[in-house]
Amino acid sequence: MPCRAIRLEYGTASSVDEWRLIPVDRVAPVKRACPSPAWSTGFTARSDDPIQLTPFNRPMAQTTGYFHLHLISDSTGETLITVARAAAAQYAKVMPVEHVHPLVRTQKQLDRVLVEIEETPGIVLYTLLEENLVARLEQKCRALGLPCLSILGPVLHLFHSYLGTESTHKVGAQHTLNAEYFRRIDALNYTMLHDDGQHIDDLEDADVVLVGVSRTSKTPTSIYLANRGVKTANVPLVPGVPLPARVESLKHPLVVGLYATPERIVQIRQNRLLGLKAHRDDDQYIDRQAVAEEVAASRRLCAKHNWPLIDVTRRSIEETAAAVLAHLVERRRHHVS
Repeated sequence: MPCRAIRLEYGTASSVDEWRLIPVDRVAPVKRACPSPAWSTGFTARSDDPIQLTPFNRPMAQTTGYFHLHLISDSTGETLITVARAAAAQYAKVMPVEHVHPLVRTQKQLDRVLVEIEETPGIVLYTLLEENLVARLEQKCRALGLPCLSILGPVLHLFHSYLGTESTHKVGAQHTLNAEYFRRIDALNYTMLHDDGQHIDDLEDADVVLVGVSRTSKTPTSIYLANRGVKTANVPLVPGVPLPARVESLKHPLVVGLYATPERIVQIRQNRLLGLKAHRDDDQYIDRQAVAEEVAASRRLCAKHNWPLIDVTRRSIEETAAAVLAHLVERRRHHVS
């Protein structure tokens, strides 16, 4: 029977990770196929025979509770790290041991990476554009029986299929010193100057102003937003200290209130005081009833001014920032309409 080459393509099939096998002669040709993270693609199959796949060797995660994860990039590796951690978070019973290899652009640099992969075998994810490096990396992984996947490969193929044009193959194309980059730097500078209620005279220049009681993640959320190019200031709500009238009369910025449950705030404040060796049992700062009144007062204030509220009790900084950005987009869309 004749043999026919096949490749893996992401689809809606019900198989592992929803990858499906498609005969090469039924799809548009691509320069390089992107292998599934769960199965080997180094095989051919008869056109009329059932396709059988051989799982990769993966005893480590089953016996030790951890696995090695190699992230290889010809740039900073930020894309890889984000994708890999998002995927690994779905497997709570095993812990990835990350081996991050940024700025891999030459064969000599790849040599060191391949040695480490051989010494600590595991899953290999990469964002490499140089075809010679990719070919050598994939060949080594096949020889070791390790899964190897291009994170950008399927996305670039999708773009190519839809746009009908070739990519630039420019390494680190997203890290350029353009207007967007300098806008983020300006936002970071503004945010650092307007942390914790400082320099409130020019808050009208902000895109977002965060208000909330102590320990509601105002500063880290502000910095995260600034790194997204959003000028963000934050103003603390302190018991017994009225909010500056300038803040209450803001017109241009989106003012967002952050709050958490009293129990969560007390826990964070107690840990902070212990770290500072300043714990006092009678301190109103960690009194549950006093904290509950702080939170209630902050919520009343936001309701009075119709400021959106975000509960940060069980939110990460990234999730809180995403919620703020959603409010900002909706506000701008409303203004335009």
